[in-house]
Amino acid sequence: MNSQPENLRRYQRQEILPQIGPQGQMRLGQARVLLIGIGALGATMAELLARAGVGRMRLVDRDLVELNNLQRQVLFDQGDATLELPKAVAAMRRLTAINSTLRLEPVVADVNATNIEALSRFDGKAADLILDGTDNAATRYLINDLAVRDGIPWIYGACVGVSGRVMGIWPGKTGCFRCVYPEPPDGREMETCDTAGVLGPAAGATAAIQAATALRFLVGGPPDGGGAGLLALNVWEGEYRVLNSAAHPQADCPCCGKREFPFLSTVGEDFTTTLCGRSAVQVQSAGRKMEIQLARAAERLRPAGLVRTNAYFLRCRLNDPAGIELTLFPDGRLLVHGTDDPLRAKSIYARFIGT
Repeated sequence: MNSQPENLRRYQRQEILPQIGPQGQMRLGQARVLLIGIGALGATMAELLARAGVGRMRLVDRDLVELNNLQRQVLFDQGDATLELPKAVAAMRRLTAINSTLRLEPVVADVNATNIEALSRFDGKAADLILDGTDNAATRYLINDLAVRDGIPWIYGACVGVSGRVMGIWPGKTGCFRCVYPEPPDGREMETCDTAGVLGPAAGATAAIQAATALRFLVGGPPDGGGAGLLALNVWEGEYRVLNSAAHPQADCPCCGKREFPFLSTVGEDFTTTLCGRSAVQVQSAGRKMEIQLARAAERLRPAGLVRTNAYFLRCRLNDPAGIELTLFPDGRLLVHGTDDPLRAKSIYARFIGT
């Protein structure tokens, strides 16, 4: 689609680059990319790739735009926060205004073991690339399992404080995420944006390197000698280091070496995620697909509290002295605001949404 006459001038400065050229631009226009997480990293990557002419992108995020996002999440504005638009929807609107020739698909969902495989398929074909714009380790291990199992390149990125990390992962040619981090860290020991803060330029620099790596992968793949390893940057001090650990696949890696994919296994009961710094717990059904009619759910919940709905979610402030508030999405995902207790959140889910 991006080889049409009206786009010749749009990509002129990019096509004259020897690294891309007309053939590379054509590959970008035909590319299918899954971008998971449209926050500080994902928003910047999405904009850069849309401007570069990446033809088809699926934008997946579970959250709504909030005022405190605007310091670093470049696709959103105050109007999006006032309307409480889902990030995926707000991002699609902005990107369409930037480049209307692209095929953009917003998906308001939490990525987990029950849906990641379907999200990674475009008309029955695997994505050409997965981009990590997430803010948690669990999803990255899940992405890595799927990517290595199905041979899909992906690009890891993380940013906290003034520092960031990036690694381009091409299964079979470079090391994978578990070559570097064999097991998930203890969440209690990890800094997050909510506890340590984040500098907008640090997120921008990290995402820009991810986007550049994405374009390189989509145009021609990784260097023949393997990957560049893990890049660490500190934008405040102006420090950039390449950690060459796992530039190549590791034979003893539990994922790409031993072909073990435990993070793709689904659990047999509803599962919860405590949202750091937000006094909220997400509860979602595992192992079965749910489709909630928000209008019907609103009628059911009105005796329990004050309800309002829009096209994307239902919100109910319960008649509860604790000030519990519920946000329900059409896929059955529920955010329980006002608690960080997973057991209480699951109890509320069972009471008001059902099992």
